[in-house]
Amino acid sequence: MPTNNIPFLRMFLIFLGLLWFDSFTGLEAATGKLASVPGLYVFGDSLVDAGNNNYLAISISKANYPHNGVDFPNKKATGRFCNGKNAADAIAEKFELPLPPPYLSLKGPFKEEKKKSAAMTGVNFASGGAGIFNSSDHKLGQAIPLSHQVNHWLSIHQELTSQLGPAEAQNHLSKSLFAVVIGSNDLFDYFGSLKLRQETNPQQYTQSMADELKKQLKRIHDTGARRFLLIGVAEIGCIPGKRAKNSTVHECDEEANTWCSLYNEALVKMLQQLKQEMQSSMTYSYFDNFKSLHDIISNPARYGFTDVTSACCGNGKLNADIPCLPIARYCSDRTKYLFWDRYGHPTEAAARTLVDLMLSDDSQYSSPLTLAQLISS
Repeated sequence: MPTNNIPFLRMFLIFLGLLWFDSFTGLEAATGKLASVPGLYVFGDSLVDAGNNNYLAISISKANYPHNGVDFPNKKATGRFCNGKNAADAIAEKFELPLPPPYLSLKGPFKEEKKKSAAMTGVNFASGGAGIFNSSDHKLGQAIPLSHQVNHWLSIHQELTSQLGPAEAQNHLSKSLFAVVIGSNDLFDYFGSLKLRQETNPQQYTQSMADELKKQLKRIHDTGARRFLLIGVAEIGCIPGKRAKNSTVHECDEEANTWCSLYNEALVKMLQQLKQEMQSSMTYSYFDNFKSLHDIISNPARYGFTDVTSACCGNGKLNADIPCLPIARYCSDRTKYLFWDRYGHPTEAAARTLVDLMLSDDSQYSSPLTLAQLISS
């Protein structure tokens, strides 16, 4: 072999070696880089709503006004219940994906190309006020319940299949991430309804929540979804609005927290059962939002926060007497606050902290896999 070909051959072999190395599952463990995700599809409530409620005709459950979005690019109030980006956005950025647009922003004339593009990289179906059940918010036209969000997903699934063909669409979906963040509003409905509490006890109600969620997860799975991120309900008894009702020391509402724990326990058991039923065709990561929030509240300095009881945006006791309306005042340093408003929506800083915990190797918050392990599985 002529000697002047040796450097070329060496470089070619190195190139092949890099391709071979890159093909290993779990490359991110060796390089610090996360495995790739082709698409992110988000279902849930106001914790991850990107602006779907903006398009509901009569809903007042919207956040498309100041001071929401004060830290979003161009200080735009997009409909996110946050000062900036929410947890769904933070997850998309971690995987170098575009922010999933609200599904309802893709409907209508002249939206075809935008819909085609979003179908490939991710769509956000979440709705502020939404529940697992078709709650009172839905009946009053305030929100899009989970079953309707799944109906919207079926439209996007049809778009994907049309673009890619059935086989390639299945391959795309098997590698994509389906995030579900819902349940708090169903519990708020239970707290506020004497009729519901007379008809069913907390154990029965939270079990029925898990059972209904299971039906909707099956519907999504049946379309080809394989990787699910389920986020449990947080300590909603510790949100500023609940604390402010305690006129003395502003402690958490422990009864509300107990009901949250009951639901999370039912959710964990349901996911274990669902995985057994689906056998090897489903993997998931359950993130314990209850424990993570508890730990942040117990040791705020460790996570970079100085105020974990008050709302950043509001007025009155704990800044929680009113919602984050244009007439409200808001804190100067949003990075130091856990809660954005009286309803307990996280600030952007808090949302990013929670997503970092989802991706952390520390499995105390995630089971049976962390988010990073789920994506590389």
